[in-house]
Amino acid sequence: MAILFVFNAAVPANAKPGKKAEPIAVDSAFDCRPGAPCTAKLPVKVVIVTLFEIGADTGDRPAEFQFWKERRKLDAKIAFPHSFHDLWYNPDSQILGIVTGIGTANSTAAIMALGLDPRFDLSKSYWLVAGIAGIDPEDAPIGSAAWARFIIDGDLAHEIDGREIPKNWSTGYFPRGGKFPYDPAGRLRKSGEGNVFEANAKLRDWAYELTKDVKIPNPPELEFARRRFAAFPNAQRPPFVLKGDTLSASTFWHGKRLNEWANKWTKYWSGDQGEFVTSAMEDTGVMQSLTYLSKANKIDLDRVMVLRAGSNYTMQPQGQSAVQHLLSENDGYSGMLVSLEALYSVGSVVVDELIGKWDLYEKKSPGDPS
Repeated sequence: MAILFVFNAAVPANAKPGKKAEPIAVDSAFDCRPGAPCTAKLPVKVVIVTLFEIGADTGDRPAEFQFWKERRKLDAKIAFPHSFHDLWYNPDSQILGIVTGIGTANSTAAIMALGLDPRFDLSKSYWLVAGIAGIDPEDAPIGSAAWARFIIDGDLAHEIDGREIPKNWSTGYFPRGGKFPYDPAGRLRKSGEGNVFEANAKLRDWAYELTKDVKIPNPPELEFARRRFAAFPNAQRPPFVLKGDTLSASTFWHGKRLNEWANKWTKYWSGDQGEFVTSAMEDTGVMQSLTYLSKANKIDLDRVMVLRAGSNYTMQPQGQSAVQHLLSENDGYSGMLVSLEALYSVGSVVVDELIGKWDLYEKKSPGDPS
């Protein structure tokens, strides 16, 4: 049976003055075949971009998508065979949820597939990337949620094995176009090559101000993790909301030395404006596709927000090796559930604001120039 949604529409040209026009019925995009032409389009106010899920989408151990699906009643399934995972939609709130799959390749392909899908009207959509991350103990404890301005790529580079680098080099990792680590000349190649993306700073600041006082759960089990990072004052705090940038790399790196590299790499590619706070895998892929889609007038790149919450630390505590700590975290991230709650509770404040005042934010983004 065909599904029919009725949306508010413009007044027809032949409507009589003073008489309220009847809503125009629009055939549902649910009736359109994936990849085929579709005259109907589902309006989307907010796209929730998650990267992975564990097991089923509901009712079991949660990952990034499950809370959004259950709590936002994303109950309308939309087949998406040309990507990693089917889409879910709420026709009342007009929220669309996507799971891209892990890694840059999956996230790039999934977002491009969505952006070119004729079943959706994404022209006014806000995009919220909401994923767990490694977090630098110098900046915050696990469970904290960071809004990013700079999204740095950690894969695009030259690399020489550390056993073969010149004695005066701190790392074998250096920029393409450069001749040594952090060579200023290497930054000249950044334009259009995917090394660094910048989200709308005004929108990021608006989202932060809206959420900075959100109370994130602080269960007793986090205390043990905090005590192990006693040398880092910010890691002793309860989880909180902050502004901080993210580095994406398909290699799951870990350890004190690589944490130092991540801080320097972020400073380098952001022109000393950014601060490394979280490590992730997919965000440069998401941003690359959204950048291209924006150029094709499919989406508004100034309506993109990136929120990452720390499920684990990016380096080992004192008295433990990097290998030992990484393997212990792989048995179950110490801040997994807290970070998932943080993503939902912090991100939902922004989503509620946008949807609740859609008459305003459809026309003018909080990130638009005043």
